[in-house]
Amino acid sequence: MNSKTIQTNHINLHYLDSESAGKTVILMHGLTANAHAFDGLMKEGLGKKYRIISVDLRGRGQSDKPKEGYTMKDHAQDILGLMDVLGLEKCIIGGHSFGALLTFYMAFHHAERIEKMLLLDAAARLHPQTKEMLIPALSRIGQTYPSFDAYLEKVKLGAYMTYWEDTMLSYYQADVQTNEDGTVTQRSTPENMTEAILKGSFGEPWLDYIKAVAQPAILLNGTMNYALNAPLLPKEFALETVELMKNCQYQEVWGNHQTMLYGQGAKDIVKGIEDFLG
Repeated sequence: MNSKTIQTNHINLHYLDSESAGKTVILMHGLTANAHAFDGLMKEGLGKKYRIISVDLRGRGQSDKPKEGYTMKDHAQDILGLMDVLGLEKCIIGGHSFGALLTFYMAFHHAERIEKMLLLDAAARLHPQTKEMLIPALSRIGQTYPSFDAYLEKVKLGAYMTYWEDTMLSYYQADVQTNEDGTVTQRSTPENMTEAILKGSFGEPWLDYIKAVAQPAILLNGTMNYALNAPLLPKEFALETVELMKNCQYQEVWGNHQTMLYGQGAKDIVKGIEDFLG
């Protein structure tokens, strides 16, 4: 994947581009993640059939981090600007978690630009205790650690980290910046991510969008336990969303909300996407 940056919607937006032949697929990561979140899918061959563009959403990774501007509209305008710069009138778009919600938003508000949707572990309803389940993952935001190894050690202590492979390293390396004294600091700030939650995730009529979007879609669901002995997106809630949509397939994949992006989960996802897109 080649690292690139463009100007869009008054910010510098960083993204990874496989520059492969085939249909273009834009992928958008989860709330506090970064463009390397899909490296596990790339390892399993997703970039062989499609041109994969994985974006660092504003406030994350190597993209600019303005103090304000974290609504879904702000994020969508960033992606539309990216499409304009790349000369993409219409393309396949998808995402994991927050990125899948952004996919719903764009498919509703900018239907003419979106061909198909890839939805990874997001739905109208998540587990009732989602806030509590996300505390370990969110606790790393804005923190400084003695070293990258110390940061990685904290990550591996998370209840959701039931599987590890070295492909994950690039994601966690991109998650932090190294300071002059050798310490590392998580790139996303609590203030920006709180705004993304309050004005993004919680600020939209998701049921209205989900019921209205007509583009073909596939929802890929990691049903293994994430925290509190439960999956973040229970299968029954995922199926509820699929049934509300006009044209959506469902596929259960190995892993939980995080580990589904690697190992057998990544293999399942890549096959599901290939079967869906053709």
